[in-house]
Amino acid sequence: MDSSRETADLPTRTRINLAAVATSLRRAQREAQVALGSWGGVRDPMDDRVIENMVAGYSFVNCLVTSDIEIFAMGHLRYLLEMNTVVLCGTLPARREAYARHIEATATYFYDDRGGNVRALMEWQAHRDRSIWDRAAGLYVQLHTKPQLFIEGNHRTGALLMSYVLMRHGLPPFVLGSDTAAPYFELSSGLRNLDKRSPASAFRAPAIRQRLATLLAEHSDRHYLIPLTADTER
Repeated sequence: MDSSRETADLPTRTRINLAAVATSLRRAQREAQVALGSWGGVRDPMDDRVIENMVAGYSFVNCLVTSDIEIFAMGHLRYLLEMNTVVLCGTLPARREAYARHIEATATYFYDDRGGNVRALMEWQAHRDRSIWDRAAGLYVQLHTKPQLFIEGNHRTGALLMSYVLMRHGLPPFVLGSDTAAPYFELSSGLRNLDKRSPASAFRAPAIRQRLATLLAEHSDRHYLIPLTADTER
């Protein structure tokens, strides 16, 4: 992967264009239903609430990046947990109250970490010698392979996590579109039943990670970025 492309001609201070994200997700919703039904590893229907919560998730990524919050720093893993809560439950207090038991169970599962998935995620993000595309893709692989990081919503949280990493380096977020839905869900399906602790993972996961990194690089789109100004910082 050509790392020289990673920050070329991109504004140094940007935020995600949420209107463009919503438009792309709705286009994917209309055009990608066949893809959603083709791979058994994708369980979540791409309905209006999923899109609403994903846009809220990208807004949360904006807050993290503009506030210069390093979610992998000591004591900051709660931000990663919140990312998952947003994509599943949104931000409305009433909806969160309705899903209070699930939120509590997810937090217990996440912090218990008997499968070592949080540890694996932390170890991977320390690979500073790799391109940003590869590092972002590797985090997705670690999050999505068994044991998965969260009870539900792993591929949606993974898309936001990759976007967070890319945005921290001045790059556009990854946003599902009609041209990326099929390859993205195919790769996710290939990861879902892959155990990161198994010998098979050592052979299959790197190939999937490389394909995902290529997908991120080839579909990097400045259309999803807007310059960060005094008005947009508010």
